[in-house]
Amino acid sequence: MKLGFVSAILADFTFEEMIDCASEMGYQCVEVACWPQGKAERRYAGVSHINVDELSDEKAAYLQAYCREKNVEISSLAYYPNTLDPDLDKRAAAAEHLKKLIAASKKLGVNMVTTFIGRDQTKTVEENLELFEQVWKPLIALAEENQVKIGIENCPMLFDAGQWPGGQNLATTPKIWREMFSRIPSEYFGLNYDPSHFVWQRIDYLKPLYEFKDKIFHVHYKDIKLYPDRLDDVGIMGYPLEYMAPKLPGLGDVDWGAYVSALRDIGYDGYTCVEVEDRAFEGSLEEVKKSLLLSKRYMEQFVI
Repeated sequence: MKLGFVSAILADFTFEEMIDCASEMGYQCVEVACWPQGKAERRYAGVSHINVDELSDEKAAYLQAYCREKNVEISSLAYYPNTLDPDLDKRAAAAEHLKKLIAASKKLGVNMVTTFIGRDQTKTVEENLELFEQVWKPLIALAEENQVKIGIENCPMLFDAGQWPGGQNLATTPKIWREMFSRIPSEYFGLNYDPSHFVWQRIDYLKPLYEFKDKIFHVHYKDIKLYPDRLDDVGIMGYPLEYMAPKLPGLGDVDWGAYVSALRDIGYDGYTCVEVEDRAFEGSLEEVKKSLLLSKRYMEQFVI
C-alpha cells in the first residue's frame, strides 16, 4: 500500500507546490482535486490542482515528469459532485466534467477517477436507483472504453439542514452497493472506501471490506469522533454534525490497526490517502501542514 493525501486541503497551492509539499513530507502519492474552475459550493470543494480543460499532451507530459522528479504518484483525479442533482443543468454539468476527468486520467496514465454517485433528495432510494442507472450507465461505459476505474466514495453528504433529508449521495451502505453493482456490473466500477462514514451510521466498517474486496479501488483515511452525550440528546434523526465531527486519523473512533489489518487480509495493495477535514487544524497554513505530518506519523504505524 502507498500512503498519500487528498490535495483539497492545500486549496491555495499550485500543482507544483502541492507535489513539493507531499514530497518534502515523504508522502508517496496524492489524490488530486480536479474541480471545474470557479467558486467552491462547500468546504473542500472547488479546488483544482489540475485544470482538465487545458490538459494538452505537452501539459500532461510535464505533470508526469514533475511527479517522477519528486517521487510522488497521482493516485486518482478527484471530483465529488452530485451527479443526480434535481437541477438538470447542474446534473448535466457534473456528468460532462466527469467525462473530461476520465479522458484526463487516461492521458496522464493515472487510470482512476474518484467521485460521488450523488442523490436527488426529493426522491426515494428506489427512485434514485433508477436515476442512477440512467445517469451512470453511459459514464461507466466511457470509463470502460478508456480503461479508467471509477471509485465511488461512501460519504452520505448529510451534515446539517442543507442536506436534509437523506443527504446528497446514494452510495452509502452495503445493501445499496449490492444493488448498484448488480445494475451496472463492470470491472471499472468500484469503491473509494472511507470507514469514517460508517462510524456515525452505526455500520460495521470492517465486514464490507471482505464482501467487496474486488471492488476496493482506492482508500481514504479519515476519522470520526462520536459524542455520545450529544447523540443521546438529538438521536440518530438529528443532523449528524450535532453529534459527530471529522478528525485526523487516530483522533476519533476508527480502529486503524484493525482497518489496515483487514485491508491486508483482502490483499489490497493500492493507494491509501489521508483526507483532512478536522476543523481543529484549519486556523493557519502551519496548522494544515501539521495535520498532514501528524496523520502521516500516525498511519505509518500500519502502512509503510
